[in-house]
Amino acid sequence: MKINIVFPRKLLEVYNDACKPLCKKLKLPQTAFDILMFLGNNLQYQTARDIVKVRNIKANLVSINVDKLVKEGYLKREAIEGDRRKTKLVCTIKAQPVIREGQQLQQEFVDHLFDNITQKEKEIFIKVMKTMDKNLDDILKGGN
Repeated sequence: MKINIVFPRKLLEVYNDACKPLCKKLKLPQTAFDILMFLGNNLQYQTARDIVKVRNIKANLVSINVDKLVKEGYLKREAIEGDRRKTKLVCTIKAQPVIREGQQLQQEFVDHLFDNITQKEKEIFIKVMKTMDKNLDDILKGGN
């Protein structure tokens, strides 16, 4: 079975295009918006290192954009108790409406991706993705 290698690039391109009007309205670069949404959607991740590792954004871009988000009042830095080398990034009250609007945009994007797909097909797709995610975890742990 051959998988279209262009699909992930096309997905990202269409998503970024969908985000452009909101990023322009907020005067935020796409990377800053992505960082804010990542932190807002994934409360278990709280550090710049998490963003670099999980979102695969280069450290220098994370640093520049986190500084911008802090300066503009969307994020604040807090010390992590017990490890003064680490800093927690916390979304501020100012960030909350932006995150909600971004989540609405993301939901509309996902809904549009599932146009012309039945509910049963969507359920199968999600089940397959969960199984593949588990398989990837097993492989990373040294399994099959």
